[in-house]
Amino acid sequence: MNFAKVLFAALLLIGFYLQFRLWTGEGSYAHVSALQLQLDGKVASNEVKSARNRLLRAEIIDLRQGLEAVEERARTEFGLIKEDETFILLLDD
Repeated sequence: MNFAKVLFAALLLIGFYLQFRLWTGEGSYAHVSALQLQLDGKVASNEVKSARNRLLRAEIIDLRQGLEAVEERARTEFGLIKEDETFILLLDD
């Protein structure tokens, strides 16, 4: 009878310890939830950066292939407008 009580107490302590680990500490529900929020933030940040990289890659290809993009960039960034010339920049919405 004594052995059964010790075994029951040991199993009860193990059960409490496992419940404690489940609700607090590393690997708990709260910890996993916080890590999931961090992961979602990183994924969103990566998507924004990927979109920016695609735009930059397209601009690089455009600059390598045609002189129009180079001319446009020189005009807008360096103010290279010829004399007696009116430069109008039309933006697509």
